[in-house]
Amino acid sequence: MTAFPAVGRAELEALMAQWGQPRYRAGQVLEQLWKSRRFDFGGMSTLPASLREKLAAELGGLPAAVSRRCEAADGTVKLLLELRDGANIEMVVIPFEDRTAFCLSTQVGCPVGCFFCASGAAGLERNLDASEMLAELCLGAAEIGRWPDNVVFMGIGEGLLNCANLFAVLEFMTGKDYIGMSPRRITVSTSGVKGGIRKLAELGREYNLAVSLHAPDDATRAKIIPPALRRPVDEIMADVDFYREHAGRMVTLEYTLLDGVNDSFRCADDLAQLARKHCCKVNLIGYNPTGSGFKRPPRAKIKAFLDRLLAAKAHATLRLERGLDRDAACGQLRLSARKSAQKSPDGLEK
Repeated sequence: MTAFPAVGRAELEALMAQWGQPRYRAGQVLEQLWKSRRFDFGGMSTLPASLREKLAAELGGLPAAVSRRCEAADGTVKLLLELRDGANIEMVVIPFEDRTAFCLSTQVGCPVGCFFCASGAAGLERNLDASEMLAELCLGAAEIGRWPDNVVFMGIGEGLLNCANLFAVLEFMTGKDYIGMSPRRITVSTSGVKGGIRKLAELGREYNLAVSLHAPDDATRAKIIPPALRRPVDEIMADVDFYREHAGRMVTLEYTLLDGVNDSFRCADDLAQLARKHCCKVNLIGYNPTGSGFKRPPRAKIKAFLDRLLAAKAHATLRLERGLDRDAACGQLRLSARKSAQKSPDGLEK
């Protein structure tokens, strides 16, 4: 049996049959979980008490719990979650005027190890399974009292190195028996790992794709991303074309601006050319310092880079930054928790 809450209708119906329960009980469980957002069996009042007890004993509860909650002045909430094995991940609740978005993690740690990013500072520990990713979603829904309007898989980890679990979660999010979100409200982010974008395209669904490019050429990208999982820009852009053709969605190029590294006008011109050639939009991100040694460009330099892209007829925006006063960058809250846990009783790091 799959771990709760990643339990599908067929599995629940088989369990009901095994226990001598009517088939419709499976539908009641799904209704309570995904429509009424009751994340423990004890609260599923439409079920007999004896069945609730059996379900709790068989399937357990959510495999994650909130261990720390940080709220920024703008209302952004970052949750540090502890998994059953003691590992930590992050998810973020991001409020806008007319909607709320969740940013979810896909792995414990990250194998890509971008030099500026806190998410991969300690490497990869393991993949998240489908139940753990869905637990992030459920705990976020408990925070705001409803499902989000949008979900982005831009948290800790490289999701397209965990395709089986990620794709299972996408089915729970979009399936009519479950949450029923439109694929167009879901974004999957990737650094462009080999094979991942094409696997996502072959699902034939209109998910949004964001590629963490961060440089328009291989030489500059080598200063930002280690060689192990780094691929040539032209190979990544070929996959981008494949995705646009098969999923019918314009791809976003994520571009974190690093002072003196990838913020020159030459980079802007090359990036604009890539975006136009491959029908992409560019999302510029001002770097949030993580202690990596990289610096955020001055505000005027960020604006000049954006203006250069727009003058070159590229579709470009500057990301509205949220939560800057509370461990804003992805992975920072988890990293600070790890450092605290590694300190001895006298306050010194072990």
